[in-house]
Amino acid sequence: MASTVFTQKKPAIGIRCVHLDLKGLPPTRARLLSLLDTFATMRINAVLAEWEDMFPWTVDQRFRCETAYTPADIRAFAAKAKRLGIEIIPLVQCLGHMETVLRHREYINLREIPENNDVINPLAEGARELIERMVDDVLALIPDVTHFHLGGDEAWTFGSHPDTKAYIKKHGAGALYMKHVGPILDKLNARAIRPILWHDMMTHWDNAALNDIKNRADLCVWGYGDDPRKTKHHFAVSHIKRFKKTGIAMWAGTAYKGGDGLDRDLPDLDRREMNMLAWGEVAHEYKMKGIIITAWSRYSTNQMQVSPIDGALDALALGAIIAHDGKKPKDRTASCMALLKRAEEDKRFVTCRDLLAKLSSQRMAAWENVRIVRGYIVCATDDIRRAGSYHAGMHLQHLTGHVANCIAIAPKIQKAFTGLIPAIWVERYLNERIRPLQDEVAVIRTMFNKIKKAE
Repeated sequence: MASTVFTQKKPAIGIRCVHLDLKGLPPTRARLLSLLDTFATMRINAVLAEWEDMFPWTVDQRFRCETAYTPADIRAFAAKAKRLGIEIIPLVQCLGHMETVLRHREYINLREIPENNDVINPLAEGARELIERMVDDVLALIPDVTHFHLGGDEAWTFGSHPDTKAYIKKHGAGALYMKHVGPILDKLNARAIRPILWHDMMTHWDNAALNDIKNRADLCVWGYGDDPRKTKHHFAVSHIKRFKKTGIAMWAGTAYKGGDGLDRDLPDLDRREMNMLAWGEVAHEYKMKGIIITAWSRYSTNQMQVSPIDGALDALALGAIIAHDGKKPKDRTASCMALLKRAEEDKRFVTCRDLLAKLSSQRMAAWENVRIVRGYIVCATDDIRRAGSYHAGMHLQHLTGHVANCIAIAPKIQKAFTGLIPAIWVERYLNERIRPLQDEVAVIRTMFNKIKKAE
């Protein structure tokens, strides 16, 4: 029984938050609501809702995608979450990952670099005011929140504009960041809403800037591929110690999907377990407020979709168990499946996972054969005496066979995800995976035939 899955009466981590990244593979309206029941069964007590283009924006309706939720959908989601005792933490980007806004030509003047639509210029006239209107849009539909996430991460070109570069030279990177974000934090705090920011932009801030933020926002220290105590990357424990010494309240950021590669179909469970366990231990050691189990559906708004939720629910169940108990279950597969059965998700999950696993296997095999045949083509082009290889033709046959298998699996995946994800996003997900291979086959056949004629 699932009641034996959780072995600890008192949760190891107080706030156990799951992330909904809605800019890719978004749940249907009905699925959005039913997922809350699943989260509640997993003893998850908070949801980080990264609405992006699925929100019914009024500040500019062009920010909505084809399948955006309605105001009624958002209110229903918030109401059900409240009934289940699940806190909603909305997320609105404030600096990096601003593609949903900056892709529109009318907002080019707000870009840090005119040709890139990912980072907003914090000194541009109207930049902060636009973020504030977006925050107000969300709070108009979900007013009863105690935390609000403002993103603020991966602003790759931060300080590249001549104006921002000059400002940083004179005042420092932290001062520029807070000049833009600080007033938004203050407005949220005035409403008794505690802001949260991703931490990566703060790792090299001076002490004055860190002291400026500690009373105005929490930081979520995130990293998905390693143990914070062993890495030298942006989430190394040395940064956590410095934030702690400054007095900054922190959250931990792990991942149950979307942390293993931007075109993965399924999470790597061994890697996810390692990362989740590490963050659980670090969160406990440094008395972090909560843990956010992130679930990326795109690495950025302009990149391909990754790992549908319904094929990764075993990884979410694993994350929920670790966050609650502070340790991994004795039998990972049995415990996760027991929890999914309790949530009435087990049979559908297995169908989705198995189909995605088959697609992934065929895709990887196809790309391996692309690599081999491409190498042969270069070899034979440089030295025509090397043409006529039986093995090259064999690998081309393997390639076309794997692509045919991908095409055959696609309708089964579409059927399995009916009612879970709008059909348009499943179709695009499959196109992103299969069409590049079809294009490769067409190009390779042409080159292969040219070599044959030259023999």
